[in-house]
Amino acid sequence: MPDNLHQNQKQMQPLQAALYRNKLYFAACISTLLIATWFMIVNSTQAAFISLNSYHSFYLNVFFIIYTFIGDGIFACCLVAAMFIYFKKKETSLALLISFLISGLAVQLIKNIVHAPRPRLYFEAGTYINYIDGVTLSNYASFPSGHTATAFAIASVLVLMSSNKIWQLAIFFAALLVGYSRIYLAQHFLLDIIIGMLLGTVAGIISFYLLRSNISLKRSFKKIQPFRSGQVSSPPVIQTV
Repeated sequence: MPDNLHQNQKQMQPLQAALYRNKLYFAACISTLLIATWFMIVNSTQAAFISLNSYHSFYLNVFFIIYTFIGDGIFACCLVAAMFIYFKKKETSLALLISFLISGLAVQLIKNIVHAPRPRLYFEAGTYINYIDGVTLSNYASFPSGHTATAFAIASVLVLMSSNKIWQLAIFFAALLVGYSRIYLAQHFLLDIIIGMLLGTVAGIISFYLLRSNISLKRSFKKIQPFRSGQVSSPPVIQTV
């Protein structure tokens, strides 16, 4: 029993070190989740959505239509391929892939269970007018936001896998802007973004843990292997009578 506990502690050490090293990023995540939750509780779903969409312009429409693609599954797959083939970062590409699969499966499972209406289907005619033709969807599957989950899964992995602490907040705000783009484009409500952000962040942490704990196990096995092979290096002598 103590051996298992010691092994679990050793497996948790890389994750604990990475979380502490990137505490600024995760503090920003937690603070944003708390503020957004408070804002959602104080305001109704409808009021929170409309207040976050108080200003629209042609250039912002163009920007967010393009920028929201960062949370798309195609972008995630392209990033995984680029990390693996071009940048030669196999460990990071695998972590990105695992986090994308975990967050994607969780999002699709919840979407199919909840089946919540998107804003265009939720609001009565004339209540909200800043829809974008050809972009804003008028169906269900609003809860939670898959684009936000993918963006934060990617962001969390990139932060955890990097030893450079300078880009923590830049990566956080890049992912957060994807979440806001989903509200701006009238695809999701604030609650959808909050849960998507939470799912993506957790998926990134789980992905990092699975990868690093597996590497730790492999290293432990390699250390044991030479000792074992030394014990059986010489074949037993067979005496004949």
